[in-house]
Amino acid sequence: MESRFTRIVVENSNTIVQMWIKEIDSLKEVNYTATISDSLYDSTNREFAEVIFTSIRNQGSTNAVEEFSGKIIKLGWPLSYITDGLQAFRRVTTDFILSQSEKVDTDYFSNVLSSVNHWIEPIIRQLVNDYTGSWENILSLQRVALQELSAPLIPVIDGITIMPLIGTIDTERAKLIMEGLLQGVIKHNSEVVLIDITGVPVVDTMVAHHLIQAAEAVRLIGAKCILVGIRPEIAQTIVKLGIDLSDFATKSSLKKGFTSALEITNRTIVDLESKEEKVEKLIHLLQGE
Repeated sequence: MESRFTRIVVENSNTIVQMWIKEIDSLKEVNYTATISDSLYDSTNREFAEVIFTSIRNQGSTNAVEEFSGKIIKLGWPLSYITDGLQAFRRVTTDFILSQSEKVDTDYFSNVLSSVNHWIEPIIRQLVNDYTGSWENILSLQRVALQELSAPLIPVIDGITIMPLIGTIDTERAKLIMEGLLQGVIKHNSEVVLIDITGVPVVDTMVAHHLIQAAEAVRLIGAKCILVGIRPEIAQTIVKLGIDLSDFATKSSLKKGFTSALEITNRTIVDLESKEEKVEKLIHLLQGE
């Protein structure tokens, strides 16, 4: 029975394609493809139809489907275009086969539906798998990019680097911080690392534990950590939780931490302007007004 239905569909493929294109054109406004040019939309529809019929002729082979999905995924076509198109093909093909028979009973109708589903399901499965794989790959790349940005180590001057932290610190991110610190200290030959937690909303026992571990690891390879950006509310939380940071140098601001780092590396901030020059500049400014 199915071979008979296949013959009907293949022999009348041009008619079915025209019926299908007419229906899928009406879906352009609702399946997120309205911005695609009419010429590209029409050529892609015809290519899609050819892919479907190739699969039917080859008894469910998805080689052409895989190639087509790779193309439209690369172009950024939405999955709704695929699902809507296949549902429309299912309806059009079912109606056409039924129209070719003079007598349609329950069994015949059931056989038609079964045959059409048998043609469509492998295509749906392949396309959804391809889209899912593409999304997973994109998410994986984005995750890696975010991880690289989540714990950057920035060299400021010789021997001093800064690691600004923003957002929540969980176990996975703490591991990245630890790895980034150790690799960065060696790479930049750092003597002092300033860990800036100004952008960390909450510092609880777990976060403090991770930071202390990171500082201890840095100390073991010959550098020193200074924790900066401790806001008043963070300080209160640390005290209430009984977190011991006595072995961890801390400063309330990045400026103060950087000053300490300069002292540790035997540097000082020198004002190049004398008091007389400052007074003279001030007089000139007042005279200018």
